[in-house]
Amino acid sequence: MARYIGPKTKISRKFGEAIYGPDKYFEKKNYPPGQHGNNRRRKTSEYGVQLKEKQKVKYTYGVLEKQFRNMFEKANSQPGITGEILLILLESRLDNVVYRMGLAPTRAAARQLVSHRHVTVDGSVVNIPSYSLKAGQLVGVREKSKSLESINSAMANSSVHKYSWLEWDQQSMTGKFLNAPERSEIPENIKEQLIVELYSK
Repeated sequence: MARYIGPKTKISRKFGEAIYGPDKYFEKKNYPPGQHGNNRRRKTSEYGVQLKEKQKVKYTYGVLEKQFRNMFEKANSQPGITGEILLILLESRLDNVVYRMGLAPTRAAARQLVSHRHVTVDGSVVNIPSYSLKAGQLVGVREKSKSLESINSAMANSSVHKYSWLEWDQQSMTGKFLNAPERSEIPENIKEQLIVELYSK
């Protein structure tokens, strides 16, 4: 499936924050890309602000437009606050949980681990990054993949703090998805209400 593989720093500069994680190049140039990026003062319309927020979420979680729209429709059909449910659905994706558990330094790397069949769910290999986890499911590293340098390096250098909705056992390299997170437990700087307003037009 197609996905964005271009310059990450350029995207971060577009949104004014390091959405892919720590980025030394972004720190040097934390203004919009382009010839006039450093002195652009153009006012953005309400629609533009809403669209930008949606694009930011799509890039952050590595989701394409059609997939994102389907996820929004699913969130909208459930009781509760649509924007919060949308973020919870995104956080419940397998690639995101692998990233949160510290098995990969980025969501893109986590997606690759899943696609290359290094990750198991309840003991069975699952290679679908968008697989939606349910409370109580176990996520682990496939036995043959436990010696992979990339996984061990990510775990050793992981600065991702442990989340109350996830459990992780270093010895068995297995974690548990205890429950879907609350909005307050999702650290991303996202104004989800803007996305709801955009799709409500």
